[in-house]
Amino acid sequence: MKNQPPAVSADLTQLEKESRSATKAQLAEFWYYFSQNKGAVVGLVIFSALVVVAALAPWVAPHDPGFQFRENFLTPPFWEDGGTTSFLLGTDAVGRDILSRLIYGARFSLFIGIIVVAVSLTGGIVIGLIAGYMRGIVDTLIMRLMDIILSFPSLLLALVLVAILGPGLVNAMIAIAIVLQPHFVRLTRAAVLAERNRDYVVAARVAGAGHIRLMFKTILPNCLAPLIVQATLAFSNAILDAAALGFLGMGAQPPTPEWGTMLSEAREFILSAWWVVTFPGIAILVTVLAINLVGDGLRDALDPKLKRS
Repeated sequence: MKNQPPAVSADLTQLEKESRSATKAQLAEFWYYFSQNKGAVVGLVIFSALVVVAALAPWVAPHDPGFQFRENFLTPPFWEDGGTTSFLLGTDAVGRDILSRLIYGARFSLFIGIIVVAVSLTGGIVIGLIAGYMRGIVDTLIMRLMDIILSFPSLLLALVLVAILGPGLVNAMIAIAIVLQPHFVRLTRAAVLAERNRDYVVAARVAGAGHIRLMFKTILPNCLAPLIVQATLAFSNAILDAAALGFLGMGAQPPTPEWGTMLSEAREFILSAWWVVTFPGIAILVTVLAINLVGDGLRDALDPKLKRS
C-alpha cells in the first residue's frame, strides 16, 4: 500500500472498515437471535463449563481417576451415612473416586464428539457435494448407498461395525462416524441442489470457474448454516452412541473413565449402591441436553425462516 496513491489507500482503508463493521453487525445479529432462546443460553453456559472442567481435569479432579482406595469400597456420597468429604460423590466397587472419573470422563466424551463430528462432517460434505453437483448416475449410486446405511438402526449398525473392527474406543468412533455420515450427505446434497442453479453460481460458471472451485468456493459457503446445526446435534448423538457402546462393552474398555463404561461396570450395583450408576447417567443426560439446547439456538439464529421477531 506504500506505493499506492493516497486516494486508493483511503478507499482500501474505508473498505476494510466497512468489512469489519459488517462482520460485527452479523455477529451481533447472530447473538441477538441466539440469546432470545433462553434454553440455548443455559445450554451454552453448561457446555462451556464442561469444556473448562475437562480442560482443567488434572487440576480440578481431587484424585487420580484410576487409583484404588482399598479401604473405601462403595463409599456413599458425603451427605449420606458413611460418606466422607474426601469422596464427594462416593467411590465405586474397587475404591475409585467417582467425581474424579466423571471429570476425566468429560474429556473422553468431548474428544469422541469432536473427532466423530469432524470425520463424519468432512466426509459427508465431500460426498454430498459430489452427489448434488454431479447428479446422474453418481448421485443415484451415492444416495442409494446412504439409504442402505440409514435403513439399519444406528446403534445396531455401529455394533456390527465394532464387532468387525474389534472393541475399543478408536474403532467405536470410526463406527459412529460411518453411521452419522449419511445425515450430512443428505443435508449437503439437498442444500447443493437448492443452490447449484442460482444466478451467482451460473455467473461463476460463465466466468470460467472450474468444478472444484464451484463446489467448494462458490456453493459450499452458502450451505453451511444447516450443516452447523446438524453438526451440533450429531455431537450429542456421538456422545450417546459412544456411551451405549461402552455400556455394552464394545466401546472404551475398563479401566478407562468413560461414562458409558462406568455405567457398564456399575450394573450389578444398581440396587445396592445407587450413586455408582446415577452420577454417570446424570452426566450423560446433562451434557446431551445442553448440546441439544445449543443446537436449537443455533437453528434459530442461522435459519432466516426461524428467526424470532
